[in-house]
Amino acid sequence: MSGAHPAPGRRTRAVAAAAVLTVTASTTAAAGHAEAYAGPARLPALSAATLDARYQAAGAEIARAWATARRVRDHDRARALSAFLAPGRRFLSFDARGRGQAVEVIGDLAAADRIAVVVPGADTALANFDSPKFVGGGSRALYRQARAGARAGAPAERIAVVAWLGYRPPRTLSPEVLTGGRAAAGARALGRFLTGVHRVNARARIALLCHSYGSVVCGKAARHLGAAPVDEIALFGSPGVTAHRASDLGTSARVWAGRAGGDWTRYVPKISFGGIGFGADPVSPGFGARRFDAGTGPHSAYLKPGTVALRNLALIALGRDAEVTG
Repeated sequence: MSGAHPAPGRRTRAVAAAAVLTVTASTTAAAGHAEAYAGPARLPALSAATLDARYQAAGAEIARAWATARRVRDHDRARALSAFLAPGRRFLSFDARGRGQAVEVIGDLAAADRIAVVVPGADTALANFDSPKFVGGGSRALYRQARAGARAGAPAERIAVVAWLGYRPPRTLSPEVLTGGRAAAGARALGRFLTGVHRVNARARIALLCHSYGSVVCGKAARHLGAAPVDEIALFGSPGVTAHRASDLGTSARVWAGRAGGDWTRYVPKISFGGIGFGADPVSPGFGARRFDAGTGPHSAYLKPGTVALRNLALIALGRDAEVTG
């Protein structure tokens, strides 16, 4: 379907879907409430010299937001932020406004040989960040799997994993999920973040692991990575990345694609028309990505412990391409 205009029937369905989502979003927005949380203080640019200061500043922002959540009786947010404040957890940035943003580091960012950045998709928020189905819980599972894989490999490599909720993902039932607006803003933020990561650790190689709408973010960011040494990009559960082929992403990184057998994104029309949709399917042979076996699970279980998808994503994160199963 690369480059082709959708047939009239598909065009009609796409427009109808957008209309339904617009109504849903309008109804949801009407039920909103005033913002209770203050914006974060300005942080120093990320670098080796500012790493500890960033951890401390983000921790202070989390503590301030936790106090606000308790004061306004925002119980779900208070529970989530209480967990963020557990000893040993380190965040590079945090913003409690709206559904929230947070960037957590698991492992030693400055000493790592490999750094995996997990870019999440729609519906990710502070309240569900630590769920095994979302970016925080999934990133910890990835870190454990990669550490086990690193110990089994020769030579062993040190890895750090970043749970990067550094943009505002759309809701699944919203018009934004059908367009690239949120992804474009996320791509710019991701590019800036990766530049900072490279300043922290100029030796490490970087893998981007991009789930669902997060793959749209990575697709838009790929050609604007600057000096960041990204050598692996994995797209999984993807609705498309606004590119016809992997070569159109404009990156020298190896591009991987996988979709689990139970993932509903297989039914999303792979079209782009009038700013709606994301084009070619990354797992299609014509796209040209390297395929990896993602198992048979649902859309939210790629980073579930014990799955073939997690094993392969950990191997991609480690740069051990020859061991990835297709």
